[in-house]
Amino acid sequence: MNTFKQLLHDAGDTPPIGTWIMSASPIVAEAIGHAGFRWGVLDMEHTPIDLMGLVHLLQAVGCTGLEPVVRVPWNDTVTIKRVLDAGAKTLLVPFVQDAEEARAAVAATRYPGEGRRGLAAMGRASRFGTVPDFATTENTRIGVIVQLETAEAIARLEEIAAVPGVDALFIGPGDLSATMGHVGQLMHPEVLALTADAVRRARKLGMPIGTVGGTPDVVAKYREMGFTFLAIGSDLGLLMRSAQGALAAVSSQAAPAPASSAGAY
Repeated sequence: MNTFKQLLHDAGDTPPIGTWIMSASPIVAEAIGHAGFRWGVLDMEHTPIDLMGLVHLLQAVGCTGLEPVVRVPWNDTVTIKRVLDAGAKTLLVPFVQDAEEARAAVAATRYPGEGRRGLAAMGRASRFGTVPDFATTENTRIGVIVQLETAEAIARLEEIAAVPGVDALFIGPGDLSATMGHVGQLMHPEVLALTADAVRRARKLGMPIGTVGGTPDVVAKYREMGFTFLAIGSDLGLLMRSAQGALAAVSSQAAPAPASSAGAY
């Protein structure tokens, strides 16, 4: 079974807490993995992480208890194929707008019979050819999380969730707020209301749904909504807040402005 799906199953009613890996540093990723986070997003969409960098990050967190989820740059068959061949097992696919796009994402992760992933038996995904019956069993080890980032996508939540192979949904609060006309206002009442509605509908379907918040207070609010998995901040966000807090504590001058707004990560 896919290990991220197993994590969600074993968590029960307690949302496993993760974070974002944005620094592209294997050392930082390894340290974050040892900090106790249950899962983490290795983000290729909004960071400098390239394919070889992803391999190094997967190697770094592989010796920790952190379960890696790779956010691909886009819902692209070739990119998804290469990321899977690099050893990723759970993908977060950004900006999925409807069931057709969800089906395309799933098909890109599956070998023929269930999808259109190109077959490569030698590489990190197969532990360099040592996984028995790799080509016939690999489909069962893949997890797909689709990201809903607009009001239009959330309106289609049920049809997206019904696509076979979609294992979980993820609300992207930044882009959702922006596309609703509230750029940077992740805690705007209209954004929160739509987010809560999405969670309610996903839970009714029995579909896991997650999101990310920038501070413990924001994550607590999301937890109250009923999200089944949650992330707090990012490696860089945590670093900047800690650095600025330490500086402010020892400085006789006014503390610098926070690096991010309360809802950002």
